[in-house]
Amino acid sequence: MNERLFKAISDPARRQIFHMVFMTSAISITAIATKFDISRQAISRHIKILEEADLLEIKKQGRERICSANPKPFKALIDWSSFYMNFWNNKIDNLDNYLSDH
Repeated sequence: MNERLFKAISDPARRQIFHMVFMTSAISITAIATKFDISRQAISRHIKILEEADLLEIKKQGRERICSANPKPFKALIDWSSFYMNFWNNKIDNLDNYLSDH
């Protein structure tokens, strides 16, 4: 499991940025920065963390840097959480069966 993914999604601003990029398919960093009440520098740091987690891809287009979303890393997160969800569902089912029998 990629620790960078957990770091990236741990911050509400980064989750909002990813959602914005995902929903628009491609957006400039300047356009992202206008949607937040934090500095452009802070937005750039958040975007760097998302990029390091492979959640964003950034391409230069003229003077602009354009972000596009890469949701593929979420598959590892889904697989990881599914394991534990199945584990606990089985435990609860077993407990329910045990209690029903006694």
